[in-house]
Amino acid sequence: MSDVDRARAALVDGLVATGRIRSAAVEDAFRAVPRHLFLPDAAPATAYADDAVAVQRVGGVPTSSASQPSMVAVMLEQLDLRPGQRVLEIGAGTGWNAALTARIVGASGQVTTVDIDPHLVDSAGRHLAAAGVTGVRLRCGDGVAGEPDGAPYDRIVLTVGSDDVWPAWVAQLAPGGRLLLPLAVRGSQLSAALDLGPDGVLRSHSLRSCGFIRMRGPGAVDDRPVALPGGGALWTVPGGPGADPAAVAAALADPREAAASPVGLGPADVRDGFGLWLALTEPGAGRLLADPGGELPAGLGAGSAVPVLVTPPDAAAPGLAAAVPGPRARVPAPQPGGEPGRGPAGGEVRVFGPGGAELGRRLHRALDAWAAAGAPGGPDWALTVVPDGVPAPAAGAVTVRTPHARLLLEPQARGSSTTSGISRSVRFW
Repeated sequence: MSDVDRARAALVDGLVATGRIRSAAVEDAFRAVPRHLFLPDAAPATAYADDAVAVQRVGGVPTSSASQPSMVAVMLEQLDLRPGQRVLEIGAGTGWNAALTARIVGASGQVTTVDIDPHLVDSAGRHLAAAGVTGVRLRCGDGVAGEPDGAPYDRIVLTVGSDDVWPAWVAQLAPGGRLLLPLAVRGSQLSAALDLGPDGVLRSHSLRSCGFIRMRGPGAVDDRPVALPGGGALWTVPGGPGADPAAVAAALADPREAAASPVGLGPADVRDGFGLWLALTEPGAGRLLADPGGELPAGLGAGSAVPVLVTPPDAAAPGLAAAVPGPRARVPAPQPGGEPGRGPAGGEVRVFGPGGAELGRRLHRALDAWAAAGAPGGPDWALTVVPDGVPAPAAGAVTVRTPHARLLLEPQARGSSTTSGISRSVRFW
């Protein structure tokens, strides 16, 4: 066995052992399709590390990458591909994901991959040829339009992040088909496997936390953080009231009281646990982000981000309240009778500025409500996508508007999600 073969076997063995690969079909594809041929400029150790590899940059910013193998495995399991299926991939990248997909659907299936960048289409074609992969159709075009030539598709998958569910994807999906995309939901990105029902509504089969390079072209959205004077960065949640960076910086320079957090928070809870909950339930929610290589301002802990509430730009008394994780914090389970669990000491709610006291009380209430609902993380929400023009079902505790759809979200207790369905017993106000 060569060094390359050993590296590939070690990667796949690790993905199987950690549960990222669960099915025989996905395992076979990973063992059969050589990733290093799709990263010809990378050393074998790099090609078979469980890391994303940037393959194109514009102005120093990555615009395409070979996705992290563990995330690719998770998404292929979410897709639940079958031999003979027709699949549309949006975002060709290196061509590796299309090759894996082609291996699973077999000679009786068909894979079409489309990318807005002709250079990526060309390089993906060369990589597929080098690997001896046939059955993949390459198209250069805008992914928001899908690819009508070949529709309807049993599966449509995006390997780029999107803020919307575009009409062409729904129109080109076969009845009962599945759309899988990294979908931005108020600042968190979720790999959402959505099944198309006979009523024209898409309902989540599974959700997973993820982080993908965003779409280019008409589907692009500028979500870059807003720099704060004096360091740090503020990123306000899309759809929120925004915040004046100077006012936020002024509030951070005016620390007030700090109180113990009513529940413990871990690093993942900042992003897709309580951070997502806060973004969905509270106006003025956002996240403070550390500068690259730096620390959060005002001594807000050693992490890279904290969920915050900020006053709107026109507020007379600027304020900010932040939920700061403790070093050994964990997410507590709700107690009998619906009382929130209490985490270990260490986490804090910190308040800044003259308008921060009320924000601090609201943040405490949000933490209590999140714990009482079972402390749901990103995968623990049920998502229903209602395209424009389709009647909405009577469901959804939170509604998020996108340009072409309504996203209806309901939480489930942490770890309670299986494949689909909504826990009707969970409410959070």
